[in-house]
Amino acid sequence: MKHIRWCGILQRIALAYLVVAVIEIATKDARVQDQSSSGFFSIFRMYLSQWIVACCILLIYLSLVYGIYVPDWEFRVRNVDSLNYGKVLTVTCGTRGNLSPPCNAVGYIDRKVLGINHLYQKPAWRRHRDCTDDSPYEGPFKRDAPAWCASPFEPEGLLSSFSAVLSTIIGVHYGHVLVHMKSHMDRLKQWVTMGVALLLLGIILHFSHAIPLNKQLYTLSYICVTAGAAGIVFSMLYFLVDVVSLRYVFEPLRWVGMNAMLVYVMAAAGIFEGFLNGWYYDGPKNTLVYWVRKHVFVRVWHSERVGILLYVLVAQILLWALLAGLLHRAGVYWKL
Repeated sequence: MKHIRWCGILQRIALAYLVVAVIEIATKDARVQDQSSSGFFSIFRMYLSQWIVACCILLIYLSLVYGIYVPDWEFRVRNVDSLNYGKVLTVTCGTRGNLSPPCNAVGYIDRKVLGINHLYQKPAWRRHRDCTDDSPYEGPFKRDAPAWCASPFEPEGLLSSFSAVLSTIIGVHYGHVLVHMKSHMDRLKQWVTMGVALLLLGIILHFSHAIPLNKQLYTLSYICVTAGAAGIVFSMLYFLVDVVSLRYVFEPLRWVGMNAMLVYVMAAAGIFEGFLNGWYYDGPKNTLVYWVRKHVFVRVWHSERVGILLYVLVAQILLWALLAGLLHRAGVYWKL
């Protein structure tokens, strides 16, 4: 319990859904009205209170990220493979409004509130070019790598999860469009317009160096790019499935959606693959999964990158989509 990690992606999803569900229950209009002929911004006016809450969340997040002073801090190296194992290292900061890996306010708040022993011990910044010559892949640290390369960081921490609520609010808005607008064209206009606007805003914020894209910090530009891209992709699928009626082509996506929990736990979380990797001969790398990935995909295409990509597409997406389809035909669904 002294080193348990409190946060995670499922905890973030749960928190964001809980907050937005409470907002939706407290503010929504009980009457389902058709807003197709009421103008483009009518649906925004209907849920104005939700957008006010979203603006408040954004202002609080930006105020904390750019306003909190981050002092120097220390940590004890817990990686047993490190030459510095057990040593206490110091990270020099003494700054404000810094979005760099070691000195951002997001990490500072998590260290103070959650405790440094309860953070993720292998953050993505271990692959940073300042840490390893193998960047953007993980590899041995450079001899002159800064101390923060070995430090913990919580990518699903408190402040970044707070800003993730904004993504959920935008997703609920896409749902409001589906409920309140009955015309295919009116729905697509709303989704595409908002998707393109968010995507362009995120790109401008990033390339103007105003607010860079950063998944670890869940910055505004990251929210805009991901929510905008999601809106555009959703619009494309809606057009192909509901307007053009290409339902059979996308039926595997429906199967996966109807057994999403099973696919997530067994495939995305790697439970099934981990079970197979528990059976090996001679050494841990001599498993069925390793053999299939190496001999069926990597060697055939003479490329590790292409081989692993195809392995993921076939063994972790197509295979589980077909299995979900079989379970759907049998009427078997894994639910809470």
